[in-house]
Amino acid sequence: MPYNNTPIAPSKEVTGTVSLPLARVKKIISADDDVQNCSNNAAFVITVAAEMFVQYMVERTHDIVRTEKKPRRNIQYKDVANAVARVENLEFLTDVVPKTTTFKTFKEDQAKKAAANANKPRPLSNGQTTIPMIPNHRMPIPINDPADETISIPDDEVDEHADYDDMDLDENYGANRARSHSES
Repeated sequence: MPYNNTPIAPSKEVTGTVSLPLARVKKIISADDDVQNCSNNAAFVITVAAEMFVQYMVERTHDIVRTEKKPRRNIQYKDVANAVARVENLEFLTDVVPKTTTFKTFKEDQAKKAAANANKPRPLSNGQTTIPMIPNHRMPIPINDPADETISIPDDEVDEHADYDDMDLDENYGANRARSHSES
């Protein structure tokens, strides 16, 4: 037996009844932490407003479906997503009703993002990156040195207990080294 697909036209006159279940709307309203109490009249007005919004969205979606090469009688999710993307008044729903994509396209996009991010250093939780270290030393290698030189310290000058965090690697390396030798 085929389904009954005949559309039900919305009533133009005010009847005092709503199509959406009023009890469910009140449950949704009460789920909000900011709302303490909601009267029946307020819930009724919110339900009427929700029905009017759904009616507007469906009408805009149906207008877009009619402009396609093969217009359909039934509205699908992709039609609603297309209407949200095209109609300016519905743009606030782009996060709620995103356009669908195939799995193949999704995987291709993920592979492109992974390839683009492969050469970038991974940021830490607060957005900082790590500095690469010289093997067996506590001195960091300067990453953006204008001369593209790395400073190597001979093994006999490396003090395992020294604090190299205060040492400037660029201009003052020789001065810091001379100061550390004079102090000892």
